[in-house]
Amino acid sequence: MDNHLSGDQLLKMLEALSNPYRLKIIAVLYEERQYVSQLARELGISRPLLYLHLQKLEDANLVKGQLEVSENGKAMKYFELNPFTFNLNEQLIFDLSKTLTLKRSNN
Repeated sequence: MDNHLSGDQLLKMLEALSNPYRLKIIAVLYEERQYVSQLARELGISRPLLYLHLQKLEDANLVKGQLEVSENGKAMKYFELNPFTFNLNEQLIFDLSKTLTLKRSNN
């Protein structure tokens, strides 16, 4: 995990990791990179739903996608993990809480 992580980035990571499908995506991609159709079949979900989960993981900088052209000329988007280490403790939360963007209600 980046040493220059902000509180908002920490929240994005925690939100991305708070879904069982996204955890499963990370587990599958840990073994090898995969293209979208293959990953959707393995997880048993639709490609549109998979893309929503992958977008959350990309926004948190946990995975990255790359468009490649196969031998037969078909464009295929592959996803792979970005290496990360997640060491969460009370000191980190304290330090990063100073960088959080809090949304205030107008009420």
